[in-house]
Formats: sequence, C-alpha cells, structure tokens
Amino acid sequence: MLSLQQQVTELQAQAKGWDLTKVLRWGLSELGPSLAIAASFGAEDVVLIDQAAKLGPDFRVFTLDTDFLFPETYALIDTIEKRYGIAVERTHSELTPAQQAAQYGEALWASQPDQCCQLRKVEPLKKKLSGLKAWVTGVRRDQAPTRAGTRKLEWDAKFGLLKLNPLADWNGQQVWDYIRANDVPYNPLHDRNYPSIGCTYCTRPVQPGEDPRAGRWSGFNKIECGLHVKDQNG
Repeated sequence: MLSLQQQVTELQAQAKGWDLTKVLRWGLSELGPSLAIAASFGAEDVVLIDQAAKLGPDFRVFTLDTDFLFPETYALIDTIEKRYGIAVERTHSELTPAQQAAQYGEALWASQPDQCCQLRKVEPLKKKLSGLKAWVTGVRRDQAPTRAGTRKLEWDAKFGLLKLNPLADWNGQQVWDYIRANDVPYNPLHDRNYPSIGCTYCTRPVQPGEDPRAGRWSGFNKIECGLHVKDQNG
C-alpha cells in the first residue's frame, strides 16, 4: 500500500488539472477529519470554507490566533462560524503577549519580525499540524515569487504532511468573482486597501501601484511569515 507521500507523487500531475471542487472533494473523502483548512480569513480562505461547506457539513477549519489580529478579523471569524455552523479551532502561541514582551522585549514585531512570526505563527502551526495528515491553504502562485511553484497537491517536507492548495492557479479576480457570486462574507478591510491582512502591527493599507503584499511587514525585507516557505528538501 502506498504511503500518503507516495500517493501525492503519483497524483501530482493528474491533480494539476483538478478544479477547486475536485481538490477539496478528494481531500475530504480521502482524509476526513485528518485534514483541516488553515484560515487567516483572507479572501481566499473564505472561498475555501464556502466551497467545503457545499461539499458537506463535516470539515475542519483552524486559525492561528496571534492575539494581534484586527477586530474586523475576529468579527469575521464569528460571522463565518454562524453562517456555516462550524467551530473554528483557534491555535495560540505558548506565550501570551505579556510573556513574550517580558522574555524578548517590547514590540518584538518592530525589531525582529521573523522571531515574532516564529513564536506566534510558525511554532503554533507546527504543533497543530502534528495532529493532522493534511492541511488546506489558500496560497496562489501569483501572490508572491516565493509561491510561484505552488502545486495543488504537494508533500510539505517542512511539516511532514500533505498540503492541498486548491486555488494555486487562480488569480485575484477569480477569487472576488466567487465571493460576489456566492455572497460569501469577507473582511471589510479588503475594501479599505488591505489586499493581504495579517496582524495589526505588521499590516498597513497599500497605495495605488504597490504590490498587493507591500502592506505586510512594511519597511522590512520580508514578504512571508514562514508558514509557506518550503523546506530545502521540499
């Protein structure tokens, strides 16, 4: 019997032609509760949740609650839970904001944003994924150069499990067309020039002509929090 990693290798070429529905249906049917959608509650994530809900009531969603999310993001999580009848699993850092400040200094995000992301996002994600066989993300190839090689099915060597990226070949227009056509709730910050939304301290609105991710970690040579940076062997 093929291991899950071997199945991914066998299916990758075929999955290249799968659409959003087929990728999610395959993942949910093959992996059930061992699979979960990772949502930061950006536009892509609400598309994934809406589509999963159309396929059946039994699916899991988790979010990395850094304790520094926007009020609008917390409100959207509540709205999504009510709309789809789900309980979003909220994963936190082992350190409270006060404990982090005491150990690493005040406003770590302003001096060492990589360290802050490691503590509040990467380590909590690693712990969460250790209990899963697969995770689903809203990563698109056109979002950043670091994401250009994203496949719809891939083995995530960094975390040791299957990674599904059903929207890998979508563009921003397709995402918003889906949201409007299906009346999907979304973060109102998107209407205020926040195409990519993270933590309050590290996210600003973008200006006309800027890259959509220019508002993340502005002033630093950083475009990823570390969740989707591939392992050298991945």
